[in-house]
Amino acid sequence: MSGLALGYPPVRLEAADAVLYPAALDDADALFDRVMADVDWKQEELTFYGRRIPQPRLSAWYGDAAYAYSGLRLEPRPWPPVLADLRNRCEEIAKAPFNSVLANLYRDGTDSMDWHSDDEASLGPAPVIASISLGAARRFQMRRKDKQGDAVCTELGNGDVLVMSGRCQADWLHRVPKTKKPVGPRINLTFRNIINSP
Repeated sequence: MSGLALGYPPVRLEAADAVLYPAALDDADALFDRVMADVDWKQEELTFYGRRIPQPRLSAWYGDAAYAYSGLRLEPRPWPPVLADLRNRCEEIAKAPFNSVLANLYRDGTDSMDWHSDDEASLGPAPVIASISLGAARRFQMRRKDKQGDAVCTELGNGDVLVMSGRCQADWLHRVPKTKKPVGPRINLTFRNIINSP
């Protein structure tokens, strides 16, 4: 399938049931522009301990099923052609089906994603999640929920694809921390398969 590079060897994060495919998308710059323009970005609010807090990033939900997390229910929007194309590429890389995608836009270093796991019941007990990075590189950290063993820290750059599967969501947390370094915008697309729509 055109658009896949896969020229670099994959980096296996064995302990976390994750595989990083560096620079897997050979048209990453053009994809960044298309996704930025075609996605209907908005700032959602999450519920924590009864309080509504704006997410420190912009996001959008597309696909075939609704999704719910942290008191937020996302109704699906129809697939834009660019996201449908990227879904097909991720299915080829991950060898798994995807019926939805969460798009996140990190506008600068003050935008972030705190520690969490994608372990909602609607994803099943061992979900496969393919995560595309476009634009500026950002640090990506993983740690075990039981705090045993070593944490994993890597940088996700333009065109990288990270596939998380197996026990990753059950046993591990991950985040994109804030940074004080000057950094440009980054788009992250996490493709997933909803098996029980909330």
